[in-house]
Amino acid sequence: MGVAPENTLRSFAAAQEAGLDVIELDLHLSKDGALVVMHDTEVDRTTDGTGAIADKTLAELRALDAGHGEHIPVFEEVLDAVRTPLQAEIKDVRAARALAEVMNGRNLADRVEVSSFHDEAITEIARLVPGVRTALIAGRYGTDIVDRAVEAGASTVCLNIRRLTLEIVEQARKADLAIIGWVVNTQDHLRLVRALGLDGATTDYPEIKRTGRFTA
Repeated sequence: MGVAPENTLRSFAAAQEAGLDVIELDLHLSKDGALVVMHDTEVDRTTDGTGAIADKTLAELRALDAGHGEHIPVFEEVLDAVRTPLQAEIKDVRAARALAEVMNGRNLADRVEVSSFHDEAITEIARLVPGVRTALIAGRYGTDIVDRAVEAGASTVCLNIRRLTLEIVEQARKADLAIIGWVVNTQDHLRLVRALGLDGATTDYPEIKRTGRFTA
């Protein structure tokens, strides 16, 4: 997030205060199976530590500074801290089952949409959480992304705005898929979102909310 350390409680509070429609977060599993919120597979870029998340226990991860004294949160902390609907991105396919347990235990199918670059993660979470809304994410893709999304059972595609074409938009519409563009941080990309008639966009800057519907 562009205004606070990413994937921290501070960033989620800022997104909620800005009135964004949905807050996006990223999920990995710690060495001891905790569902932790972080984008990268390693902690090097966004904390004062080094190494892979999967090699560290929750206690070791919590001891790291994720920016301005913030710590790496677990998924349940975010659920308790914000009221805004969430889009939980499964970065590690292994996290699908842990996420399903939390979602089923807290009846979150209506509040949390689940997204992933991994088709198998989308298929798995749909199997484990009845009624969950899912979104397939893609950075490099062609028209095959529509067939992949349909096969995985996704209701939405989240697509790199730099590669998005009218042909793909039209095919997605024919398949009854919602379309989200990412990452929309400039006015040029915002104009493209509107020109293509997308259902929304992901941004790093909550203040862009005033010009459209966004997640952050």
